[in-house]
Amino acid sequence: MRYSQTFVPTLKETPAEAEVVSHRLMLRAGYIRKLSAGVYTYLPFGLAAIRRVEKIVREEMNRAGAQELLMPMVQPADLWRETGRYEKYGPELLRFKDRHDRESCLGPTHEEVITDLVRGEVRSYRQLPLNLYQIQSKFRDEIRPRFGLMRGREFIMKDAYSFDVDDEQAGIAYQKMYDAYQRIFTRCGLQFRAVEADSGTIGGSFSHEFMVLAKTGEDTLVVCRNCDYAANVEKAAIKARPVESTEPLLEPEKIETPGKRKVAAVCDFLGIGPELLVKTMIYKVTGGDAQQVYPVAVLVRGDREVQEVKLKNLLQAVDVELAEDKEVFEITGVPTGYLGPIGLNGQKVKVVADLEVAAMRNFVVGAGEKNYHLKNVNMGRDFEVTLVADLRQIAGDDPCPLCGGELAQIEGIEVGHIFKLGTVYSESMRALFQDHEGQEKPLIMGCYGIGISRIVAAAIEQNHDENGIILPVALAPAQVIILNLGLKDAVITAAAELLYTQLQAQGVEVLLDDRDERPGSKFKDADLLGIPFRVTVGTRLIKDDVVEIRHRRNGLTVDLSPAQVVEYVLKQITAADSTGQE
Repeated sequence: MRYSQTFVPTLKETPAEAEVVSHRLMLRAGYIRKLSAGVYTYLPFGLAAIRRVEKIVREEMNRAGAQELLMPMVQPADLWRETGRYEKYGPELLRFKDRHDRESCLGPTHEEVITDLVRGEVRSYRQLPLNLYQIQSKFRDEIRPRFGLMRGREFIMKDAYSFDVDDEQAGIAYQKMYDAYQRIFTRCGLQFRAVEADSGTIGGSFSHEFMVLAKTGEDTLVVCRNCDYAANVEKAAIKARPVESTEPLLEPEKIETPGKRKVAAVCDFLGIGPELLVKTMIYKVTGGDAQQVYPVAVLVRGDREVQEVKLKNLLQAVDVELAEDKEVFEITGVPTGYLGPIGLNGQKVKVVADLEVAAMRNFVVGAGEKNYHLKNVNMGRDFEVTLVADLRQIAGDDPCPLCGGELAQIEGIEVGHIFKLGTVYSESMRALFQDHEGQEKPLIMGCYGIGISRIVAAAIEQNHDENGIILPVALAPAQVIILNLGLKDAVITAAAELLYTQLQAQGVEVLLDDRDERPGSKFKDADLLGIPFRVTVGTRLIKDDVVEIRHRRNGLTVDLSPAQVVEYVLKQITAADSTGQE
């Protein structure tokens, strides 16, 4: 590539719309341009980086035994209705009708389409196992697209789907994909962590997210400092603490608490800590075949917060939403802040409690009457609950659920997610096969996604400085940039051109900066673009027969004769093959 002939529209100023580092730098470096909210055009350098990711992904997916195909982005609504997801998926699913009034959607994922394909072709266990994947644009109508490629509406994704005869074989397929993902993200030069995760709208019994560690990450990860335990905060398990108190159960006592609605105010008024108070929170839960909405009261300790994903999974709900004050009064007849669990079951409000509440004694709750609370309340004696489960957000004082060690919370960016689906889709869509005894059984499925375009953004979040992008070698749109600082000097130009030709002949992607620009501008653009190695050909070639090679990542500079450059660069690239970084 010659810079003078390459479409790389760099910007000196940062567009006001850009909120995070990757968005700012991808706009400034001419990688992307915004078309509409959450929808971007990939310019040549941005697309080149994406193609680098795709190449790594294809190589590792093929190595793991998966086969590539390509499915339509437009999907018929009838397929989604077979699994019930057409109504359940939510507004992120872009639905529309064609000229024949047939309903369709733009694919955010392809479980239904791949299951429909396989059920029409696979009949026998002899055709299994099977793993099929594609790399394709997806569309999810995010309500607030932001952060450039980190949370867009249209994005490039690799999605794979495995089909097996039983759980044991499905587990083998899952492990193959887990191992392939480890290799993919290592080769991409990323610092990442695999964590246990919630399966969300995809469904299934078990899943892992692959998170790039970055301060700007939207996800919070919980990791143990002593063992390998790691989970998304939505999935992070909290170990039940045994009831250790021998304190006798005291009789309930009604206390007037005028105007004390908030936890802090109640605790201060009664002279207790929040660990002795139980909050009663009303949630509106959407679930069931008819998608009815019903109220559920959730009990957690006063200094804890409900983890809504855990609540949603416990109730097998489509959605859960905290009720507003007006709605709480309409449902219970009690103002927010004074509501308690006693008597709620009689009002046909299901009551569920966090594990921690089950271990408490003689705690404070709302009295179910304005300006009053109750002391010395105990679960089981004074009220009953429908379910007890891990329902709260993990806190800093919680121990590791595996080893009891200290936990830490860090930020991450999700770049991959793998799921054990089981028979969620094959049963509802009648995707069956005959086993070796001639019995019909549903296919055991798994699905495996990677955000191709998001990987590039995540890599930039993790690899940048005040001067611009520092992409790992494996992802850089070009591996070497040659700066010709003597366009009018025949010797300098000839040397730059020869290096350009020699490196290209060795399969190295090279950008030759042959623009008639000041050296300072060329240096700034080279840093901004994030190309790993900069070869500067200038007056020192004439004086000392040397050119300068600079490593973008650490600023290391090496002076070499032109004859040594190709060998040096090839060694650096080869050394980076296993990690993606020089």
